[in-house]
Amino acid sequence: MNNNEYQIVIGLEVHVHLKTATKLFCRCKNAFGGEPNIRICPVCTGQPGVLPVLNKKAVEQAVRASLALNCKVKLESVFARKQYFYPDLPKNYQISQYELPLAEDGYIELDNRKINITRAHMEEDAGKLLHEGDISQVDFNRTGMPLLEIVSEPEINSSREAAEYLRKIRQILRYCNVSDCNMEKGSMRCDANISLKKKDDDKLGTKTEIKNMNSFKGVEKALLYEAKRQEELLDEGKRIIQETRLWDEDKNITISMRSKEEANDYRYFPEPDLPALIIKKEWVDEIKKTIPELPKKRYDKYISNYSLSEYDAGVLTGEKEVADYFEDTISKFKVTHQKIIKKLANWITVELMGKINAEGIEFAAQPVKPSDIARLIELIEDETISGKMAKEIFDIMWQTKKSPAEVIKEKGLKQITSDEKIHSLCQKVIDDNPEIVKKYLSGKEGVIGALVGNVMKETKGQANPQLVNEKLRELLR
Repeated sequence: MNNNEYQIVIGLEVHVHLKTATKLFCRCKNAFGGEPNIRICPVCTGQPGVLPVLNKKAVEQAVRASLALNCKVKLESVFARKQYFYPDLPKNYQISQYELPLAEDGYIELDNRKINITRAHMEEDAGKLLHEGDISQVDFNRTGMPLLEIVSEPEINSSREAAEYLRKIRQILRYCNVSDCNMEKGSMRCDANISLKKKDDDKLGTKTEIKNMNSFKGVEKALLYEAKRQEELLDEGKRIIQETRLWDEDKNITISMRSKEEANDYRYFPEPDLPALIIKKEWVDEIKKTIPELPKKRYDKYISNYSLSEYDAGVLTGEKEVADYFEDTISKFKVTHQKIIKKLANWITVELMGKINAEGIEFAAQPVKPSDIARLIELIEDETISGKMAKEIFDIMWQTKKSPAEVIKEKGLKQITSDEKIHSLCQKVIDDNPEIVKKYLSGKEGVIGALVGNVMKETKGQANPQLVNEKLRELLR
């Protein structure tokens, strides 16, 4: 893009499925997958004469999410009918919120600035169209699932910033356990409104909306493409048409879908079958107490209290389960100090996460208990085992779920630190390698590594390499 002339202006509408046992207005199970049209009833399929009944747990989850996103929760909000006609919308309207949403005026903290949130409101999801060749079918299982829509102010200025904003929302909501926010599965979806304006002009340009993005990379790529498309049109003196466009992942282009609807196109009016949603401040306060320590606070704490690097703090706070594991392991140390905490951070971010990524499993499925990794690190600290031996022990712990003590006993992996034993081993290696000794004594001190290596080979890596090095130098004086 010609960044000297235009500024990108992006606003995001993020839809997240709320974690509840049942749907928003009926008792059908709230779940993904399975055969089409097996979790439906007269209410969620819009049969004549049925009445919706609001799911209290969904409201609780929406309030929790709104508070975590720094929004002001309103004690009175109103559901509305959003009228539109599409094959996957059985009632031909969607129950949503419009003029009086559940929450307003929040924000997300990015690395260098805040992005403001206009509103967060509840609504029900539509169904899903399935296309195979020339045939299209509809699965209503998703119809009526509870959603929270989070609408940002149009103040995001790059595709990278948009992706960062989405990652922060996902991270916060997963910490609060209000949604799994899986974009590939569809439990977190994003529509992006994007326009270009002259950098010296306060007036926003004509926006287009992009749909059908199911990954953070997809959002970045779609926004980059659309910004370039709009820039080329403006440079040619053409006007931008306000429309909804689809992102084609295979072709890496946006495709026109329909003219962009305005709010009046939906003919909103208050939902006559639902009274105003009135909640008590005391209940909101109770929900606020259940919000865990959020990632930003933990990130800052790990850097200030433990002197961890920004990278390590970022990895450790990326998912709540990882941060909980880190803190649980710290509590298992017999003596806690900065050095051992840094070593733990390294073991989690490198060894543990390396295994998890290699096997493609969720963190919760990894087999090593906090108490066992704490003990393993303590054994390195007190020189019972070497770092190299620790990695071998860790591999066995991962495979067998055994404790470090059990693995060491079974494999005989205890480090040799006895002065008498190391003295004997070093003297033997000196006697067996006169040529190397001669080079060392002639001033080529680098060959000491070969002697150390021979001792380590003799002991199958169980001798303490530092003590071996010191003893060899002592004997060769």
